[in-house]
Amino acid sequence: MTEAIRFEKDSDNIVTLTMDLPGQGANIMNKTFNDAYKAIVLRIEQEADSISGIIIASAKKTFFAGGDLNDLINIKAEQASEYFAEIEALKAPMRTLETLGKPVVAAINGAALGGGLEICLACHHRVAIDTPKTKLGLPEVGLGLLPGGGGVARMVRMLGLEAAFKYLLEGKQVNPQTALKDGIIDELASDAEDMMAKARAWILANPQAAQSFDAKGYRMPGGTPLSPKVAQMLAMLPSILRKKTKGCYPAPEKIIAAAAEGALTDFDTACRIETRYFVELTTGQVAKNMIGTLWFQLNEIKAGGSRPQQIPKYTTKQVGILGAGMMGAGIAYSSAIAGIAVVLKDVSLAAAEKGKAYSENLLQKKVSRQRMSQQKMDSILALITPTENAADLKGCDLVIEAVFENRDLKAKVTQEAEQFMDKEGIFASNTSTLPITGLAEASQHADRFIGMHFFSPVDKMPLVEIIVGEKTNDETLARAFDYVLQTNKTPIVVNDSRGFFTSRTFTTYINEGLTMLAEGVHPQVIESAALQVGMPIGPLAIQDEVSMNLSRKIIDQTRLDIEAEGGTLAVDAAEQLTLRMVDEFKRPGKSDGAGFYQYPAEGKKSLWPELVTRFTKEEVQLPFEDIKERLLFRMSLETLRCYEEKVLTSVRDANIGSIFGLGFAPWTGGAIQYVNQYGVRNFYQRAKQLSEQYGERFTPPALLIKQAEQDQPFE
Repeated sequence: MTEAIRFEKDSDNIVTLTMDLPGQGANIMNKTFNDAYKAIVLRIEQEADSISGIIIASAKKTFFAGGDLNDLINIKAEQASEYFAEIEALKAPMRTLETLGKPVVAAINGAALGGGLEICLACHHRVAIDTPKTKLGLPEVGLGLLPGGGGVARMVRMLGLEAAFKYLLEGKQVNPQTALKDGIIDELASDAEDMMAKARAWILANPQAAQSFDAKGYRMPGGTPLSPKVAQMLAMLPSILRKKTKGCYPAPEKIIAAAAEGALTDFDTACRIETRYFVELTTGQVAKNMIGTLWFQLNEIKAGGSRPQQIPKYTTKQVGILGAGMMGAGIAYSSAIAGIAVVLKDVSLAAAEKGKAYSENLLQKKVSRQRMSQQKMDSILALITPTENAADLKGCDLVIEAVFENRDLKAKVTQEAEQFMDKEGIFASNTSTLPITGLAEASQHADRFIGMHFFSPVDKMPLVEIIVGEKTNDETLARAFDYVLQTNKTPIVVNDSRGFFTSRTFTTYINEGLTMLAEGVHPQVIESAALQVGMPIGPLAIQDEVSMNLSRKIIDQTRLDIEAEGGTLAVDAAEQLTLRMVDEFKRPGKSDGAGFYQYPAEGKKSLWPELVTRFTKEEVQLPFEDIKERLLFRMSLETLRCYEEKVLTSVRDANIGSIFGLGFAPWTGGAIQYVNQYGVRNFYQRAKQLSEQYGERFTPPALLIKQAEQDQPFE
């Protein structure tokens, strides 16, 4: 079966193998391709005497997209032996072609990532079109895997251990210029015609090509693990890695093991070692968590899974941004760098120009690092028009207010902007907590009013939480969704409620940390537990970043809103602690130079020593596992409540939103996948235990109880 790969021979007896997997937008390593590859290599073996060389090319816009993750995610532990044999059989034709004695060239016309780059590495020469669309790399570590198609073994032999680790452990993707400099590719081409001409020329000039590591007298660049310098590096690397992964991610550790062990053996043995570690990771739960969420669910969102399907795609032409502070300036930057014209308004022209200067500073860094030309920077800055005049919003088909979390102020700027913006445009509020339905009351067009919650710093944070008010129509939602994708960010869609999903759930993480501190748990134990479960920052540190003054304002506004509705909001241990830190100790957070941490003018921050003397109780010795699980369970339980209340309408939005917006430990696959991988029934029983020991906030919601009875995962 060779329909996935076309075989063409020219007058110089050079064979071009053109990969063109039918029914797919990109070439992937699925069964159809694998069968075709085996068959085509067998044909080349049989016709070798009449072949002078081979070019591997692609008919797709990209060269090759990698392995078929649909297959990977379904491999079970009991299939490990069978899967090992399958992977070894898949790698065999690559090795056959590599050692046939005929020159093999990869003609790289677009992205070659993962398995795609592994195909290229199994060639003797690599020519790539020099275009920004051509990306090369081995990103498997980001999905909890390692390169299993010979990528570890070949990269180590080509670059040496230390240089290879930069690609294998970081999963970085590089452009052709960097790939050429690093020795991953050998030549650059200006276009497809130039690429094929250079590939043919190299074949004719190198009729007896072989891999450097197959040649007699080969020495590994930088030395083997037995050389003192490399041995020292390998001795230090696991501890450095452990500081980053906290033991939550097995893939980097397996990559080091596969690379180091393989470097001490012959190539074929190194490949088998690589396969063993690959199968171990593939059949493990962490990879399944990460593939399921960070690949499948993320791609579902980017494909419009949470968007009203019947509405035509819309391209925002000009966005007006009200407020040029850190959030507004960040939104302006993200819009302009995506090619969208921006009107950046503030109360004074000086304030608006200061907001534009934020973009200038970010772009200047790119220019100084030679990642952007001065001409490109100037063209992006030209898209941002700072102003103090609301009349300049004329023609804006989207206006985003990014002023302070004050209902009256938001109402004022909404009404002012609506006088001038495009009559068919939509209005969005960048609020983190205030219900959209209430804010929409200030608008003349509540059906065209929506929430758009960006995260700080906007230029780095990939998520935007879109909040649908009671009167928001589908066209407004679709246009907001399209705008977020236009700015290369990831949208999740939630229904209106106080705090929505992300702010509401993130607050539980901070509050649980504060509650444990109030109970007498040592602050360093709390922070360490958070890091060891895979959170990027501890709850006390993040509360300092947020500022307790801001938290207090939000609590006060929430209390007023609830009282206006006839309810009450009790003061809990976390709030009492916050009030003491602000009023009694005058330590509201990092921006004031003093919070749970102390911030010296020089040197690293450290926990305020008096936290121990004022709060820690020696008799309070909670199991460390309880402390870790209290942090994750609080967020997962709140996420389930949001799902139960229809604030969240899909598991994918919950998982992606929790990882990208809350920093929820990525190894888990997200807040709901954490429940699934824990085992729904086991999670329910553990939540009951935590509820009995630590309070009703851990009480399982009805939706969890129902799912636990059937012991079925949330999908």
